[in-house]
Amino acid sequence: MSTGTSSIVLSNVSFVWPNGRTALSDLSGSFTTGRTGLVGSNGAGKSTLLRLIAGELVPSSGSISTSGDVGYLRQSLTWHDSTTVAALLGVERVIDAIRAVEAGDVSEEHFDTIGDDWDIESRADEQLRSIGFSAADLDRPVQTLSGGEVMLIAISGLRVRRLPITLLDEPTNNLDRPTKDSLARMLDDWPGTLVVVSHDLALLERMDQTAELYGGRLSTFGGPYSEWKAALDKQQADAAQAASAAQHAVKVEQRQRAEAESRLAKRAKNAKTANENKKGSKILMNGLASRAETSAGKLRSGLDDRLDAAKSAREQAAARVRPDQRISLQLPDPDVPASRRIADLRGTNRTYLLQGPERVAVVGANGVGKTTLLEALLQRRDRGPEHAGGVLHTDRVGYLTQRLDGVDESVGALENVRAVATDVPDSLIRNRLGRLLIKGDDVERPVATLSGGERFRVLLARQLLAEPPAQLLVLDEPTNNLDVASVTQLVDALADFKGALLVVSHDDRFLARLGLTLTLELTADGRLLEVPTP
Repeated sequence: MSTGTSSIVLSNVSFVWPNGRTALSDLSGSFTTGRTGLVGSNGAGKSTLLRLIAGELVPSSGSISTSGDVGYLRQSLTWHDSTTVAALLGVERVIDAIRAVEAGDVSEEHFDTIGDDWDIESRADEQLRSIGFSAADLDRPVQTLSGGEVMLIAISGLRVRRLPITLLDEPTNNLDRPTKDSLARMLDDWPGTLVVVSHDLALLERMDQTAELYGGRLSTFGGPYSEWKAALDKQQADAAQAASAAQHAVKVEQRQRAEAESRLAKRAKNAKTANENKKGSKILMNGLASRAETSAGKLRSGLDDRLDAAKSAREQAAARVRPDQRISLQLPDPDVPASRRIADLRGTNRTYLLQGPERVAVVGANGVGKTTLLEALLQRRDRGPEHAGGVLHTDRVGYLTQRLDGVDESVGALENVRAVATDVPDSLIRNRLGRLLIKGDDVERPVATLSGGERFRVLLARQLLAEPPAQLLVLDEPTNNLDVASVTQLVDALADFKGALLVVSHDDRFLARLGLTLTLELTADGRLLEVPTP
């Protein structure tokens, strides 16, 4: 649990990329000891912030102070064919030095490398055994491991090295359920300071505090994600109510201002009539007119001040209300009646028929071939009957790959959708893109310049807005690298899709929101087994 001691302090930190784009501006805040989940929309600067804290990037201005050495794990790990488990753990140099000393080489350089880490191999063995490996695997090539195993070992290395501060960027991406469970157990008693950027709600729920990067500001809440979200929802509800009350106050002031003008106009008319009828001396009439004008001026000034104050209060209240980021679509009907055969999903044990607007999920451990199954179904790979695959009964298929490719990055969303909906007027495409939160000039921005969430919505738009509409939509790990809000937007977008849906995902909470018809588990030997829907 957090002790409240600040281990990372940000002071007016700004960072500008070489192309001139500002990633962070005048950011201040701190992270305390304990486990913190860092959330925020795609493009908010979360990964950039971690790289700044880790020292991979240097602030354009401002400063960052830390209480000790920082360990950092990127979203995407890279390695060479010769990379070993020891190198992935980050202990290869120390172990090589210890082995050299044990072999009789007493070079001072080896002792400097070892320092106080003479027990590094036993510590590595203890940590590796907790995830199903041991010190016997230290010389094993990383290329023989699955992606999930690589991630677990890399995280284990940060723990073995006893670093006071650890930063993890989306550590659960591409991890299957058992591997996620192993990671969660590892993080539950993590020592020192741990900051985790993640969209995985189950992982965020295990954190001691939640930090949010929003609108260029860093705020921290003392509790896990669900408590933070409940507090944020209440705050936003209160802000919306305050904004509504402020708007009502403006209308009241405007009405009172109009009524006052009406009264003043009536008085002025009566005074003019009296003056014309000579109902008083000229001096008296002029004095009354002067006092009336002065009184009217003061009244107008007071009413104007009150109206300006009400408008200012309205603007301040409105500024506290976040923009509505919900997606509501009205998609064209793909004409998929309940009796329409869409696809046969073939395992090595049996075949399942995907029929009508059914929604089917395929789950399974890392490396069993879920993506290969999808590509075989889509005839992107030629596989024999001894392997899992399938047959399509429609040529109207939309496919969203893990790599999020399939768009022209040099042009904007409008041009990308126009390419697959050639007979649809631009005005209708713009309207539909607007419902996917791609609005105004953003429809013309090159895809290469968009944030991860914006790019994903462009890719989704190409699939959902194509003409004729897809009868089958295939999604391969669609929530990888998406922030929590973008996952909700994906669920919202799919709510109006009336075709068949086939999705591969390790994200149980996402799958639970899709209204699945069937969940199939793909095993290592290619069998498809019905399992309970998340």
